[in-house]
Amino acid sequence: MEELETSALQEEEFEKKVDFKLWRKLVNYALRSKKTMLFVIAANVLVAAIDIVYPLLTRYAIDHIIVGSYTERIIPFALVYLAFIILQALGVLSFIKGSGRLEMKIAFDIRQDAFTKLQELSFSYYDKTAVGYIMARTVSDVANLSELLAWSMVDILWSGSYVVGIVIMMLVLNRKLALLVIAVLPPLAVICVYFQRKILKHYRDVKKQNSKITGALNEGIIGAVTTKTLVREQRNSEEFREETGRMRRSAIRAAVLSAMFTPIVMCLGAVGTGLALYAGGMSVTGRWIAFGTVTVGTLATFISYSTGIFEPIQQLAGIFAEMQSAQASAERVIALLETPCDIADTPEVIEKYGTSFEPKRENWEELIGDVKFEDVSFQYKNGEKVLEHFDLEVSAGQTIALVGETGAGKSTIVNLVCRFYEPTEGRILIDGVDYRERSQLWLQDRLGYVLQQPHLFSTTIKENISLCPTNMSIKSSRV
Repeated sequence: MEELETSALQEEEFEKKVDFKLWRKLVNYALRSKKTMLFVIAANVLVAAIDIVYPLLTRYAIDHIIVGSYTERIIPFALVYLAFIILQALGVLSFIKGSGRLEMKIAFDIRQDAFTKLQELSFSYYDKTAVGYIMARTVSDVANLSELLAWSMVDILWSGSYVVGIVIMMLVLNRKLALLVIAVLPPLAVICVYFQRKILKHYRDVKKQNSKITGALNEGIIGAVTTKTLVREQRNSEEFREETGRMRRSAIRAAVLSAMFTPIVMCLGAVGTGLALYAGGMSVTGRWIAFGTVTVGTLATFISYSTGIFEPIQQLAGIFAEMQSAQASAERVIALLETPCDIADTPEVIEKYGTSFEPKRENWEELIGDVKFEDVSFQYKNGEKVLEHFDLEVSAGQTIALVGETGAGKSTIVNLVCRFYEPTEGRILIDGVDYRERSQLWLQDRLGYVLQQPHLFSTTIKENISLCPTNMSIKSSRV
């Protein structure tokens, strides 16, 4: 097959902001396991609710047991506290088990859909997309997404439930003191938005470079003999060092921003706790009356809540970088899953002949083997013209040879007959019918194609030989 003069294979650029429609598509993969998803959600809500109850138990112990010295209430209180501990342990065990199962199921479904899509895509997709890029999307990117949906989303659910519950309880206990603590949340939101944009940009660069590195490794392994023959070891090493260097720089920038983000959140949390401790302490001692009467137990509970409300936010800060990385992965995986096929059967053809995965063989006509090119022109996606106003007629059973120099269009003609590509202009008739009026599988199932570079699948020799149909035989070779 003659070489295609294509431009250098490049990874797609993703510069748009976070797309919530994109995430809805990914959440649908989690919703395929609705029972597991609901089980994980219920377990997390239970754990968050118990975390909110603990400070209230402390408040009761201080105000109704310690202050009043009611020692007879200690044992019943300890039993209740123990019951909550056991219930929370069961909740944690349940969501860990459920999330692990959910992660594996999401990864399985996405990879299955991606592999199916790759089987459907036309040759033109592989002309412009490096194998390394595809491997990076289906392996590391899918792993990032499944982990995010099954674990990080769960953490977000717990953190969200916990924060909302704490805010409600603080407002119930002391509205003014609660508003004092919540006052630090708006600047925290501004900081989150700022870091979101910065971290997302650098993680997109990291994922892009990761694809390039995977592609370089793939080419280095496949082209090992060529490398040795042309003595390119040093040059290949220098080019690879440049690619890994770019990834290292982007990763360091993203890591620095992530490292800055968490301490800032912790500082704001400490400010909120300090305000609660100072104002609450003054109210307990009676020096301030603006916040009303505050008991020692209420103050202890408020300190726990004011500390607790920032703990899940700190946790969110910790997984924030992962979310940005997964955003870049999501863009790349969805782009693969939604890549349009350059060659696709029409709905009418699919209705009659079926698809490559669900064929309706009972409707297939027999193939005789007459082939006719009618005023066919063809050019590749990069604009390179190969055929112009080409005509050819081959009768069934006839043996022909296409002879010409490299790049003359021999293999292109063969690929057009097989419908790996379609004419830019004109049409190709098989048994007197435009082959676009029949399914791709109808034609390709009846073709025998002897490749220039045979590929053996990881199976037996017998099964590899049996993959080739014998109704029509086409051999492609250089002359």
